[in-house]
Amino acid sequence: MKALVRNPDIVWRVEKRREEEILKALERGEEVEDRGAVILIISGMMHQLNLVGGRIWALCDGTRDLGQVVEALAEQFEVEREELSGDVAEFVDDLLERGWLSHG
Repeated sequence: MKALVRNPDIVWRVEKRREEEILKALERGEEVEDRGAVILIISGMMHQLNLVGGRIWALCDGTRDLGQVVEALAEQFEVEREELSGDVAEFVDDLLERGWLSHG
């Protein structure tokens, strides 16, 4: 499988302070799915990715294929690998359709 590559025209950054706040909230058992941790600027529009989406985005650096992204995430989060694999594939497919990611 080919490596996943972020669109080089997209400006992005990890909001470290927000990410730390989200991780602390997660440890407290709070819902954090709707909290943005990564900012993307695409055609003058700002988009936010939640913690997991941001981690997926960061891992799509041209060195990993989908399976390797799933493996890296599995090391970071305690979740069933099958469930994680399906969720990551769905998210990546959406980003591929939008043109935000491509296969290198």
